Parts: sequence; C-alpha cells; structure tokens
Amino acid sequence: MTKRLTITEWAEDDRPREKLMMKGATALSDAELLAILIGSGNREETAVELCRRILGDNHNNLNELARLSIADLQKYKGIGEAKAITLIAALELGKRRRSEEAVERKKVTSSKDLFEVFAPKLEDLNHEEFWAVFLNGANKVMEVVNLTKGGMRQTVVDVPMLLRLALEKSAHAIAVSHNHPSGENNPSGEDTAITQKIKKGCEAIGLRFLDHLIIAGNSYYSFADNGRI
Repeated sequence: MTKRLTITEWAEDDRPREKLMMKGATALSDAELLAILIGSGNREETAVELCRRILGDNHNNLNELARLSIADLQKYKGIGEAKAITLIAALELGKRRRSEEAVERKKVTSSKDLFEVFAPKLEDLNHEEFWAVFLNGANKVMEVVNLTKGGMRQTVVDVPMLLRLALEKSAHAIAVSHNHPSGENNPSGEDTAITQKIKKGCEAIGLRFLDHLIIAGNSYYSFADNGRI
C-alpha cells in the first residue's frame, strides 16, 4: 500500500501557504484557501482534502458553505469548534467586503445593479429578511438598511416606517429586497401586495420606487423587469 503524503511532504510548490507566498492568493483554489484557515485535517485526510470534501458536499459553492452553522461544520472529522468559527468568520468577512465594494461604486441603473447591492446580505440566509436601499437624485446608493428579520417563510414590513426613513435620509428613490430561503424566487401573493403598498406610499410623498427584488440564492426576481411596478 502506498503511503499517503502529508501536506508538509508535498512539493513546496503544492503546499497552500508556500504557494500563496510564491504565486499570490489568486493562484489557490477555494479548498486550498480554506485549508490555510483550518491548518490541519484528520488522520485520513490532509487539510486540503478535507476542505475539498466539505466544498463538494456543498456543490463547490461558497454561498452554500456560508449557510452552515458551527454544529454543521463540526460534523466533519477534524473540524472542531475553533476551526468552525474561523471558517464562518472568514466567510462573513468576504461577504462584508463584497457588500461594501458594491455600495462604494454603485450607481443603480438596472435590477442587476440592485442584485449586486442586496445579494451579499441575503443570498445565503436560512431565514427571511427585508432590506431597503436609499438613493440620491443621481441614483447613487446612500445607505442600505435592514428593516426586518423573520422566520423561514415570511417577514412583516412596516411601510410607514420605511417611508419615514426615506424622508429622514432625504432620499430621492428607494428599492427594496427580501429573500426566499426556499430557493424559489417567484413572488407570492403577499410579496405582490407589499410591493403595491410601497408603490402607493412612494407615490403619495413623491418618492421614486425603483424595484422590489426577491433573492433566492444566486437568482432573483425583479418586479420592475416584469412590469409590475
């Protein structure tokens, strides 16, 4: 039987830390980057092999991986509480960086632009949340705000509070978004009703209502694109 090599016995070019130092972070696979975070694997797997398996169980999708809890990660042999916390913290930092970059550069001209603003906050949640973005007269993002957090199926939106916030921030336009943890992005009757309620409220105070996005993982439904605003 051939002896399996540990990471320290690999060619230096193939070791994740050394590879990063010599070639830069972009040269590493997702599994290699995660392996650097956890440091070691288990008796049967190197850190890279373990991370490759964890990613495989989550369709090699970092958004799916980010949905895992500490307890979920600890089910893997070699992942204790400290390693699980490290992985979750790193994934959260990546999500926050993506969110901040989207807001910093963002002038909203399409539903895709809005998706880039809202997706980092909503796409990997296991519960429902409702967010709003406030924009100035040039359609540039002023602020992105979480309005409500709900359960798995529905969250209640206080429309008067949303409109009041828009006025307090001197916004010229707003857009809203919520997620469907089920993965289905088609709007429900409740989604349609709240969209119409927000639209009427905005019209009453002279505020532009750009869109309502329903985000389900990496996909979304736009009320504006479908001619429903």
